[in-house]
Amino acid sequence: MTAQAKPHVGAAELSMPRHHQLIVSLFGMHARQHGGALQVAAIISLMQDVGVEPAGTRSSISRLKKRGIIESVQVRGRNGYSLSESVLTTFAEGDERIFHPRRATAEDRWLLATFTVPETQRNIRHKIRSALVRMGFGSVVPGLWIAPEHAKDPALAYFARHGLDKYFEFFLAEHIGGAQLRENLDSWWDLGTLEAMYSEFLKENQGRLEFWKEHAGTQHSPEVDAQGFADHLILLTQWRRFPYSDPGLPAELLPENWHALKAEALFMDLHTLLSPLASRHVQRVIGEQR
Repeated sequence: MTAQAKPHVGAAELSMPRHHQLIVSLFGMHARQHGGALQVAAIISLMQDVGVEPAGTRSSISRLKKRGIIESVQVRGRNGYSLSESVLTTFAEGDERIFHPRRATAEDRWLLATFTVPETQRNIRHKIRSALVRMGFGSVVPGLWIAPEHAKDPALAYFARHGLDKYFEFFLAEHIGGAQLRENLDSWWDLGTLEAMYSEFLKENQGRLEFWKEHAGTQHSPEVDAQGFADHLILLTQWRRFPYSDPGLPAELLPENWHALKAEALFMDLHTLLSPLASRHVQRVIGEQR
């Protein structure tokens, strides 16, 4: 690959995630590999590689700081930012979801959850429901939530960590009869929307995977590494919502040609190809700031 070569599906042609989402991915993927913090100049430079102007980067940094996701630090005597201690556990859990996705089998048990919150604490009820959805739970009937058994440890840990476990009762159960389980899944989860999301992800990234496969192992350059970084950061930002939307239902119970399985394989293949280029580029940019 020459320095002039560009993927035919480049960063500017993608459905661009929001600026603050890209910065969160940047910190999650790269800052933790470099002492947990990045200089402001490095953040701005790396975001420019993805097509974000400095003003947009600074504005997004300010919002993330106000939300408590990042905090100001000194990095080798210059202004910088690091992830806040309060979000490090969340990011570690995200690593597991993103890079080690779990899918149940038809023989696995189901995790059932029910909670009771006083009427005067509606804000807590909303927080609990939002967390259940984010962890992949579906709603069977009002007040009864369900997820594959592999959601057990993350769910129990999350609600205990946030002091919400006192509102819950959890059970592990088997489906032993009644209506066909396959027919009920779409009423418990919005599988149609999830399938559409996976289809769009495949459509946007299949060409990129073919391009980088074709050029794998050829000569690299700083320009190519920068393009690989941009494609990788956008890919990661697009993908990291899926592990929080897809409950990892058994493949045997899903519709034929369910796109999640193809999308998971595509993401991992492209991540494997682009991650070394992205890491090399970030290392180069950080070195230039010293």
